[in-house]
Amino acid sequence: MPKRDKAASPRASPPHTPPPGTDSEAEEADQAGASAAEMGTYKCCIFFTRRFALADTSTPEDVRALFSRYAGGSPYMLADDLRRYLAAWGGADGEVPEQIIDRILQDRSRTPRFGRPALTVDDFLHFLFSEDLNPPLRHSKVNQDMNAPLSHYFIYTGHNSYLTGNQLSSDCSDVPIIKALQIGVRVIELDIWPNSSKDDIDVLHGRTLTAPVSLIKCLRSIKEYAFVASPYPVIITLEDHLTPDLQAKVAKMVLEVFGDILYYPESKHLQEFPSPEALKGRVMLSTKPPKEYLEAKGGTMKEREIEAQFKKGEREEAAWGVEVPDIHEEMQVANRNDDDLLYRERGADGDDEKKTKHVAAEYKHLITIKAGKPKGPLVDALKNDPDKVGIAGVPLDSVMRKTKAVEDSWVPVWEEEFTFPLTVPEIAVLRVEVHEQDVSEDDFGGQTALPVAELRPGIRAVPLFDHKGLKFRSVKLLMCFEFA
Repeated sequence: MPKRDKAASPRASPPHTPPPGTDSEAEEADQAGASAAEMGTYKCCIFFTRRFALADTSTPEDVRALFSRYAGGSPYMLADDLRRYLAAWGGADGEVPEQIIDRILQDRSRTPRFGRPALTVDDFLHFLFSEDLNPPLRHSKVNQDMNAPLSHYFIYTGHNSYLTGNQLSSDCSDVPIIKALQIGVRVIELDIWPNSSKDDIDVLHGRTLTAPVSLIKCLRSIKEYAFVASPYPVIITLEDHLTPDLQAKVAKMVLEVFGDILYYPESKHLQEFPSPEALKGRVMLSTKPPKEYLEAKGGTMKEREIEAQFKKGEREEAAWGVEVPDIHEEMQVANRNDDDLLYRERGADGDDEKKTKHVAAEYKHLITIKAGKPKGPLVDALKNDPDKVGIAGVPLDSVMRKTKAVEDSWVPVWEEEFTFPLTVPEIAVLRVEVHEQDVSEDDFGGQTALPVAELRPGIRAVPLFDHKGLKFRSVKLLMCFEFA
């Protein structure tokens, strides 16, 4: 982004001191000094530290060629032309070309010429950039079978969900927890410690300068916002640093806050978890020993065995009730860190061997970044170098590629193609990151994660998200997906 130093503040010169001489000379000198003091002396320093080439902002050549192909060389694309385009490029069922054209013309405050609704090439580009009209995914809601055991699914997970910033000196608060739940996070992690007086429980990142927040405040916020974004279960993971007395106090808090929505397994020895469908509207509790306890054991024992010893004699079942088995061992969890990609609320199917018969044969290769062009605020659009594209999935499908850097461009266009052979496409996720090529600062610009099995072919508007999983309002990538 171009940086312009602010002009130096006006600085007045000191009043001129008259040299010894006549009274008239002194009077003239006083008047000159007063005039100088009144007018002041100004020094302006304006310069740029970087230069950006103002690229041609016209429609990309690929888009122009596509428009011309379906418009038959005409400068206008009629409803029938758009219908042929949608049929060829996998338009969603129920899309009505006439309604799409009306919506675009309304958005752009244009009236149809000669009484016939039609799109210009710029209108067509507007359509391609519309996330509502041209989304990259086939479904925006849950469409998978949600009746398999919970451990068969990827779960949208929060890490240190209570921190407002860094792990060393930021505040702990229920606000990040609320925001996480509002975007669909289903696993909330809380580190619980005795407060300063040792008679209550705080949530904080231990042995750091982070300011604590009370556990009861976090629990109440979780209950209030648990199901605003998704009806599927919320899992609270407690990293326990408490004495047995305070553990019993936590148990009482949990029971009082969540009441009937708290999930109790029917048996101590749960063979498998219920399904997400069966757990709708429920809160699950998972506990684990502190990291220092695990590290002290040298990693020679399984976490479940260590946790069993940690609990022995230290937890009161009468207070806690029957505990849910260790979710960390039973679940495949997609962790949410600053540098991790986020799984959307739709939820992807797991990799149960029984489901391999549902593998979609058509997903063999994925070609991405046919045309890439952010659209939105300048400060976001400049963060474009380089662009990273890759697949997350089973080991054979996990790979990351990187485009060339686009030097100092207001409107970067990469025009690169990548091919990804896939072995298990139904759980593969396309991962896209945008960075600024700057080794001196945080170069992260945006990210997204798209399930391959849900991708729509053709040129699509791909939204970007920040570190916290919040979607940029208007910044998008224009990407083309092809399957062979």
